[in-house]
Amino acid sequence: MRNKWMLGLVLALSAGLAAAATPKKVVLDVQNMTCAACSITIGKALDKVAGVQSKQVDAQAATVTVIFDPSRTSVTEVSRAVTEAGFPAKARIDGH
Repeated sequence: MRNKWMLGLVLALSAGLAAAATPKKVVLDVQNMTCAACSITIGKALDKVAGVQSKQVDAQAATVTVIFDPSRTSVTEVSRAVTEAGFPAKARIDGH
C-alpha cells in the first residue's frame, strides 16, 4: 500500500513539473539609470514581482534583463515595476 502511495506522489509531482510554464526572458531599455544605487532600487522593485526568477541590471548599457515565469507575471508587470520605481522602462521588441 505504501508503494502505491509513493508512486502516486511521484507521478503527481512529475505532472506538476511538466505543467510548469517555461521561463521567459525580456530585456528592458531603462531611462534615468545613473549610478549603482539605481541598480539596487530596480533590483528591489523586481524582487517584489511574483514570478521573477532572475534579473541583471546593466547601468552602463541602461538595460535590465529579467527571466520570469509567464504563468505568474508578464512583461507588462515587469516593466511597470521598474517604471514605478522611477525608471521608465520599455521592453525591446525582439526581446533581446
